[in-house]
Amino acid sequence: MPRFVVHEHHARRLHWDLRLEHEGVLVSFAVPKGVPLRPGQRRLAVRTEDHALEYADFEGVIPEGQYGAGKVAIWDRGSYETVEGGPGGHWAVWLEGQRLRGRWALIPFPKAGEGAHLLVRARDREA
Repeated sequence: MPRFVVHEHHARRLHWDLRLEHEGVLVSFAVPKGVPLRPGQRRLAVRTEDHALEYADFEGVIPEGQYGAGKVAIWDRGSYETVEGGPGGHWAVWLEGQRLRGRWALIPFPKAGEGAHLLVRARDREA
């Protein structure tokens, strides 16, 4: 099964990065307020550049002057399954992590800008 990772990223502003392995890269979304945990809860998730698969294991400090400078820690990781759709549109996934277990959906939200999505915690048997 493909992997996912959620990085807690202390850059200019604290945010979380949701990264989903897909076609040889980590498709990445910045989630300013963190992954929603309650069913029906929504959070803004903005698509960022894809990352190399090796980045799934990265923890450490990105030096000043480099893109994303700041401390990066793995908040959660595990495997996932696509339930519906895929990158570039509506994408529903089932996460099997250490902290996160259940269904989340990434729904395009163009009113908030290019690459904007709503990350929604679904109501499921794990919620």
